[in-house]
Amino acid sequence: MTDPGEHIDYCQDKRTVLTLDAGGTNLVFTAIRGNKQIVDAITLPSHADDLDECIASIVLGFTRVKKELPEPAVAISFAFPGPADYPRGVIGDLGNLPGFRGGVALGPMLQEKFQLPVFINNDGDLYAYGEATAGYLPFVNRLLAEAGSSKRYKNLLGLTLGTGFGAGIVHDGRVLFGDNSSAANIWLFRDKVNPSMNVEEHASIRGVRRTYARETGIPFEESPSPEEIYQIAVGRRAGKKKGALRSFAEMAEVVGDAIATAVSLVDGLVVIGGGLAGAAEIFLPLIVKEMNSEYITPDGKRLRRSAAVVCNLEEPTDLKNFLLGTAKEIAVYGTNKKIQYDPEARIGVGVSKIGTSTAISIGAYVFALNALDK
Repeated sequence: MTDPGEHIDYCQDKRTVLTLDAGGTNLVFTAIRGNKQIVDAITLPSHADDLDECIASIVLGFTRVKKELPEPAVAISFAFPGPADYPRGVIGDLGNLPGFRGGVALGPMLQEKFQLPVFINNDGDLYAYGEATAGYLPFVNRLLAEAGSSKRYKNLLGLTLGTGFGAGIVHDGRVLFGDNSSAANIWLFRDKVNPSMNVEEHASIRGVRRTYARETGIPFEESPSPEEIYQIAVGRRAGKKKGALRSFAEMAEVVGDAIATAVSLVDGLVVIGGGLAGAAEIFLPLIVKEMNSEYITPDGKRLRRSAAVVCNLEEPTDLKNFLLGTAKEIAVYGTNKKIQYDPEARIGVGVSKIGTSTAISIGAYVFALNALDK
């Protein structure tokens, strides 16, 4: 269960992989071939508090999907909550599946049961891998090629905004897992607005609801869903619009600050998915604004928050500037030759075009096949 390294295109691959989307309430099973779902999803209760019942559901789900397949699967590959020793398939003490305690060798058990290679990873890592292999990274590179640009991107920071704030990093075709299976833990970054908290307390569904409750003077329990808050913010639903807009603005400030810090190390494209991504028209411009903000040095000078110019790839003018860049011809010293040079470092931020669940499934599929091919 090691990092398989740089991927290839598996869109036409005929092999099938069994996958699972594991949540605290339900377990959703399916199968992927050629980067596409080939059977109807099977949903079973997760039995979060009971380890025996949960594992029985997992075994039953994969067994039922196997029976739907016209040919045998070559692997099982899926996302599962952490903490975990993902390379060894051992799951630690989980918050949303409290039946898992003391270390559960889920991967080895499934491998023994089904006699198939089993690959388990974090959902943020698989999301980023799916976006890098068949989602946002190739999408942007196609736009660059169509615009006549010679620039191509190889690195990507994938972010999920929803129940929590997750992330994954792909560097030149490889997922960055870390030595403890805990790389890209962006949810533990410090919250810019409230430094005593971690960023996830703002960058999540509960964060948006909490801010709206505070701004409108209602109890948190009575705060509407982020979808409803979004509808209020854009004037499609009755409510306190100012409070709704503030809810997303405050989230965008802390998220933009966190992304600016992370992307300073990654230096690549940024793609956002998750349940809150539907409100991107409100918060994405504010995230980009925060990333393009400035520090003030002790002598009063201004210093860019991000080394690269950050472009909102959902905004037409920003997208055009991103694709065209500032390329020019420069002379090669001491010769008659000239070469193209683009002095502007720039990164793009956008919203998933394939959806979070699809990206995770593709990431799990490609990870398994890439590992088998190695």
